[in-house]
Amino acid sequence: MIIAIDGPAASGKGTLSKRLAAHFGLPHLDTGLLYRGVARAMLDAGLPLEDAAAAARAARTLDLATLDEARLRGAEMGEAASVVAAVPSVREALLDLQRRFAADPRGAVLDGRDIGTVICPDADVKIFVTASAEERARRRHRELAGRGEAVAFETVLDDIRRRDARDGGRSSAPLRAARDARLLDTTALDIEAAFRAAVAIVQDTKAADVPAG
Repeated sequence: MIIAIDGPAASGKGTLSKRLAAHFGLPHLDTGLLYRGVARAMLDAGLPLEDAAAAARAARTLDLATLDEARLRGAEMGEAASVVAAVPSVREALLDLQRRFAADPRGAVLDGRDIGTVICPDADVKIFVTASAEERARRRHRELAGRGEAVAFETVLDDIRRRDARDGGRSSAPLRAARDARLLDTTALDIEAAFRAAVAIVQDTKAADVPAG
């Protein structure tokens, strides 16, 4: 079973994806970390994020085993990842890596921006997780504060809106819900309620696929 989870920044899709993967015993890939990894490699090398050729080279040599999640979190890396993710050659370079992960015989849970539309268009379950920009900014602000990063709420909200515009307006694999995705709005839901709703969507989809009789 392949579960594709898409949605904008700070919608809760990452936490939900990890919980779903653990619940159903499936491998999980946060594809956003791939783009953060490319951005981190660019910054470490002193290269401008807008250098498409260098970004594509970094994407082609990216090794999942070397991704240091601790170095890839934070507001700066989220913004940087959004910049390199808009480069078509970067998305193309990472396409095969993501599809190989999804081809695991056990199945997989992948979360990102284009899983249900581009990476795994034939996924068994597609969920588009969303929330209002203000609620997503509140969540991200709490997350950053918990890591000791002093960032004003208004700055986080501006960043969320800027990333939404970039992710939704890029020419290559723009952020959008797949036509057959189930919408899960988490604005008014805590993580437990959102998780129960996501599990129900998966179970409903699995039940619908069981032949009658």
